[in-house]
Amino acid sequence: MRRGCFITLEGIEGAGKSTVARELCAWLEGQGHTVLPTREPGGTPLAERLRQIVLERGAEPLTPVTETLVMFAARALHVHNLIAPALARGTWVVCDRFTDATRAYQGAGRGVDAALIEQLARAVQGALVPDCTLLLDLPVAAGLARARARHGAGHDRFEAETVAFHERVREGYLAIARAEPARVRMIDGAQPPAAVRAQVIAAIGALRSGVGA
Repeated sequence: MRRGCFITLEGIEGAGKSTVARELCAWLEGQGHTVLPTREPGGTPLAERLRQIVLERGAEPLTPVTETLVMFAARALHVHNLIAPALARGTWVVCDRFTDATRAYQGAGRGVDAALIEQLARAVQGALVPDCTLLLDLPVAAGLARARARHGAGHDRFEAETVAFHERVREGYLAIARAEPARVRMIDGAQPPAAVRAQVIAAIGALRSGVGA
């Protein structure tokens, strides 16, 4: 059986990943693929419980390293209990955030040592790397305005961060895209929804051709 493809979506808050993920899954299913939509942190019952730890604005602070460790603990559950088995069955997995998010948010945003992040990535995911990463990019001000309009006063720990933090995260993502242009496809998230969808379908259509779909 042919292994499924692993597609990840990345971007700052308000970039539109969740909408794109839904539309992409529907399009792939229309092309005849079995598709598993999932997200990080989360994706499995235990990983979703860890998600609450890193997103909730509680009284007890998380250090940047602690936050990173919790992210990778959730990812370990996600990879071994959901993603890897699905790919082995030939299912296409579409994941809202993966390790690039840790590199951008905890690495570039929080200043966690990149070597530690890569060591944890090797331990948790081994050779598993996304076949294609769609990076939805837009200016920080526009992304935060979208996110805060959607959630109002109920924004999470990351949405509540400073503009400077989110600028560092965006730069972290752009650095990843520059370093890995074959894997990371840049999508202009500031475009109208129809134009974003067209760019996404073009990128994934090329991926399907490459794997003989």
